[in-house]
Amino acid sequence: MKFSPRVSSITPSSTLAITAKAKSLKAEGYDVIGLGAGEPDFNTPVHIIEAAYQSMTAGHTKYTPAGGMEALKQAISNKFKSDQGLSYGLTEIVVTSGAKHALALLFQTILNEDEEVIIPSPYWVSYPEQVKIAGGKPVVVEGQEENNFKLTPEQLEEAITENTKAMILNSPSNPTGVMYTKDELQALGNVCIRHNILIVSDEIYEKLIYDGAKHTSVAELSDELKEQTVIINGVSKSHSMTGWRIGYAAGNENIVKAMSTLASHTTSNPAVMAQYGAVAAYNDGHKSVEEMRRSFEARLDEVYESLINIPGFSCVKPQGAFYLFPNVKEAVVASIYETTDDWVAALLEKEKVAVVPGSGFGSPDNIRLSYATSLDQFKEALERIKRFVKNSTR
Repeated sequence: MKFSPRVSSITPSSTLAITAKAKSLKAEGYDVIGLGAGEPDFNTPVHIIEAAYQSMTAGHTKYTPAGGMEALKQAISNKFKSDQGLSYGLTEIVVTSGAKHALALLFQTILNEDEEVIIPSPYWVSYPEQVKIAGGKPVVVEGQEENNFKLTPEQLEEAITENTKAMILNSPSNPTGVMYTKDELQALGNVCIRHNILIVSDEIYEKLIYDGAKHTSVAELSDELKEQTVIINGVSKSHSMTGWRIGYAAGNENIVKAMSTLASHTTSNPAVMAQYGAVAAYNDGHKSVEEMRRSFEARLDEVYESLINIPGFSCVKPQGAFYLFPNVKEAVVASIYETTDDWVAALLEKEKVAVVPGSGFGSPDNIRLSYATSLDQFKEALERIKRFVKNSTR
């Protein structure tokens, strides 16, 4: 059977592939340390599980509106108001089956054939693929490591063409963990307003930030930028609810309405019991979020110096999320392996440590390590990596 161009053009997720390989080796009995996962290693807080259970026993097991039930939209609206001072009405919010689904719906809603979306690299692996599936064209602009991988207004201006429809901002970033400042966001926002470009602001890691940093959404900066922005978020990372699949988008009412219509013909609605769980997540005052955030920050502070002391490694210290994205070019060049992808494959084979090659994020000289694992496991992984670097040197 001949498949459609939409499927034939996309690349499988490298993060899911490496996680699947690590799980397969574990199932064979190997002592594998997986640093590829993009999810917290904490269970969902008990009060959220209880809320979902109670909703089912109360008979809330039927369809909801395609764009999400009113109680959850109200909880999300309240969250925007209390956290960021942003006012979104219920018709400006659509609840989706995960933040990934929100992005997919958005691109399918706004993109016409060959319209362009500017994507700063390093980028989350699904951004370019989702743009392609929607018939658009991803335009990757390389963030320079000396500028903490951040896109500059000059780079953005240079990448814009008559076909540019949108740009993606991901702050804090997956995979780098870096975060844009208020001034940096304002400068990029000014360019987008001048060229009438939609800003897709992926804020899924907004609650996991460190060293006293404060998250700023570009939509906070002015009414004009709020109208020019669609915020993507969800409870997956902040509340350790990756498997619950609850995300959302907030923005222009007409865009949100079109996304809801599209969802009504694809997924119908997000799972109703998961929606009730998300209501509980947002109504608890983020207490459970703060406990998890502090744990991630402690891990980062514990392992960062050890990582950058591995020969051939350098790494921008992340401000958020739960990833380290070291540049390993010197280690690879000094090794018996030709590429970083080969080096990563050998690391898993020889030392049973699973990391994600940076090629999947548009940065082939880097690797991504998730510290959403126990501190002891991460320290052991670093010892194995050090040994692998020593043993694989030419």
